[in-house]
Amino acid sequence: MRYRLDLQYDGTDFHGWQIQPNAHSVEAEIEKALSTILRETIDCLGCGRTDTGVHASFFTAHFDSSQHVDCEQLAYKLRHLVPETIGILGVSLVEDDFHARFSALSRSYVYRLQYQNNPFNRHFCHLVKPDLDIQLMNESCKDLIGEHEFSAFCKGAPSSNHYRCTVLQAYWVSDNIGAEFHISANRFLRNMVRAIVGTQLEIGRGKLTLDKHRELILGGTRSEAGMSVPAKGLTLCEVVY
Repeated sequence: MRYRLDLQYDGTDFHGWQIQPNAHSVEAEIEKALSTILRETIDCLGCGRTDTGVHASFFTAHFDSSQHVDCEQLAYKLRHLVPETIGILGVSLVEDDFHARFSALSRSYVYRLQYQNNPFNRHFCHLVKPDLDIQLMNESCKDLIGEHEFSAFCKGAPSSNHYRCTVLQAYWVSDNIGAEFHISANRFLRNMVRAIVGTQLEIGRGKLTLDKHRELILGGTRSEAGMSVPAKGLTLCEVVY
């Protein structure tokens, strides 16, 4: 039987979701807890691979078990076994063809900036000077919408042998404390959001024109786009099925 697990986590102390040799991962903690409770070896598959230090206010995984599981009881027990940096939102029985990654229609991220240091936000926001032209940055976001080859915003080779993604929405909201970049797409490339935000900051500081930004989207290279911003400001916030 297949089960869906919805969770959230503070990625500060993790080397991302996926299990890696000699590294602390969210997946490893979840699999260890599930295997302990169910007394069988459990393998999880997540909706994506968040990088080291990236957070998730909503993340979905699935796993198979030979047992009929009381989902409420399993969620309750998981909450007491996983570290405090992981929150269990719920467990549910799903169809056997449900896949946390491939069944997803879209994913949404938010990247947070703060204009002055707040020690309580230091693990979740990137500190920048309040010298950004948010209106111009929102104008440039219009060019991100739609299906494009995002090769200028990908680290390394893409997992699906192409850089094509369909961005559904992209925009900035801001106040006198900081700003947030919101983006949704059918899929994301490795390091894509952080590279886009880094490029957006160059636009907001007048270092990159809208015309050059359009050229990057149409066929630029990674070296031509902006630097990737730190992982700590990025949070996966929604997965739609």
